[in-house]
Amino acid sequence: MRQGVNDVARQNPTRSQGQALAPDRPVWQRTRPALRLIRPPHLRPVLGLGLALALGAARAASAQTLPTPTQDPEPIGAGKILLGIGESYSRSDVFPVSGLTGNLVQSGLLDVRVGISSIADVELTGGVNNHLSIAARDPSAPDASLLMVNGTSTNDVEDAVLGTRVRFAAETSTRPSLAAEFSVRLPNSKHPSGLGLDTMDFHLGFLGGKTYGPVRVVANLGWSILEDPVRVGIQNDVITYGGSLTRTVAKGVDVVADLSGRWSSRHGTPPVGTESRSLARGSVRYSRGALRYDAGLLVGLTSFDPSWGIMGGVTWVVTAFKIP
Repeated sequence: MRQGVNDVARQNPTRSQGQALAPDRPVWQRTRPALRLIRPPHLRPVLGLGLALALGAARAASAQTLPTPTQDPEPIGAGKILLGIGESYSRSDVFPVSGLTGNLVQSGLLDVRVGISSIADVELTGGVNNHLSIAARDPSAPDASLLMVNGTSTNDVEDAVLGTRVRFAAETSTRPSLAAEFSVRLPNSKHPSGLGLDTMDFHLGFLGGKTYGPVRVVANLGWSILEDPVRVGIQNDVITYGGSLTRTVAKGVDVVADLSGRWSSRHGTPPVGTESRSLARGSVRYSRGALRYDAGLLVGLTSFDPSWGIMGGVTWVVTAFKIP
């Protein structure tokens, strides 16, 4: 829970179907054409429900939960701040390290991005509360004995992820925009809740995006080092991937199809909690004024993913400062 405005002169863009925007315009204008930058005299509070940036924002949900949605290579623009807040619900979510299975509600998912230059952003994502309604327990799971959960539910915060993205090639009529991203996931969610791994992970990825008329195509390919949450000094290297199609169907309305996941490169059984995962997402984006609303569905494609879920969110971009 990824896009911005590079130039104040390009405020309030519109795009009719079949007409591509100029390739030097940022993705905020291309994939979300009705989300407009404003110059408020002061910051106004943004309230909303749902998954920030279709939970793309972030960087990532907790390593035991959902793979990160496909990320666009375009920065938000120098001096801009993007704010997002959201919520998601997933059914039959699996936590193999703790042995818990149940329905997960993630509330207060936050995404903050700051444009530190015309080609680079820094980003912090996290969440206020993860609530799991427990449907089953596996007493043979590695951390089952560490659980401090006696009832039918458990709570914890969402792991924070700190990262940066740098675009090194702008989009042209013949070439997609290209960027590199780096991020670290912090161990905020803990073992006793059954929702955390108490590990730090590192991610490096490459992003590409190209607009064809009313359609935006984005692809991601990367590599993550996932620390073994059970054995000290062990890690699993996984290949991360993602692809999305965004199409404008009406003024201010986009539909999005997204497939993302990770593939374990380890021969044999990977460390528990680092297994291969994959999610398909479909969503609708509606932009009105300075706000953009997202709502959608997700479907898990592996035995370690939730069976299905819903998500939604609100995002807002504001000009906050000037880069000297």
